[in-house]
Amino acid sequence: MKEILKIANLTKKFGGVCAIDNFSVTLEEGTVHGLIGPNGAGKTTIFNTITGIYKPTGGTIEFMGKDITNKKPYQVAQQGIGRTFQNIRLFSQLSVLENVFIAGHMDADYDLFAAILRLNKFGKKEKYLRENCIELLKILGLSDKLNEKAGSLPYGHQRKLEIARALALRPKLLLLDEPAAGMNRDESKELVEFINELKEKFKLTILMVEHHMDVVMSICRRITVLNFGKTIAEGTAKEIQTNKLVREAYLGGEDAAC
Repeated sequence: MKEILKIANLTKKFGGVCAIDNFSVTLEEGTVHGLIGPNGAGKTTIFNTITGIYKPTGGTIEFMGKDITNKKPYQVAQQGIGRTFQNIRLFSQLSVLENVFIAGHMDADYDLFAAILRLNKFGKKEKYLRENCIELLKILGLSDKLNEKAGSLPYGHQRKLEIARALALRPKLLLLDEPAAGMNRDESKELVEFINELKEKFKLTILMVEHHMDVVMSICRRITVLNFGKTIAEGTAKEIQTNKLVREAYLGGEDAAC
């Protein structure tokens, strides 16, 4: 399969603390790859470094054959990488449609002059973007909530809305940061089906951080396990489940140092 993301020897230090220590991973196009580990293992830091929120101390990040190591967040999004956050970051006072509409404007090709004067080009593009956002929300089952405030939605719908906003960027790679957080077993099972449907419909590659092991084991082709910023294991679900170092990291064992 074709490589879509290649991270080599990625390191991120905050002062004397090494949050990511020589992390390497390769994602194959069209797959779901899990990134797991105890709290504080460095998983979200990796997401933040991929997306340009943090600048790496060392190492490289290549996406679709291009070096994006020191790109800014908007440049990373333009390359085709979308993400959700561990703590939901919606515009809570804006409507469901407005939240997605804002993200959809990455495709806007009119200038400030056209927008201020409401020129024909501006009007046509805005209509096109709005229709696309409505269609996207329909696919995600939120079309009946277009005008509701994002902050008033139930938790599960807020999660879906955040995914919709990421998809409005038309990504090739989607980073999901704990999408099953706060969900019960039945909701988690539905989430697995939902993610699989999105992957096929939008031709996505997905890198997912998740603590619900039933979700990870049922959906991920390969899994990378972190502890104290270091990779301690990588393999299939079966290989990870039987790995001694993984069991020690989750259940207790000798401390590792970064």
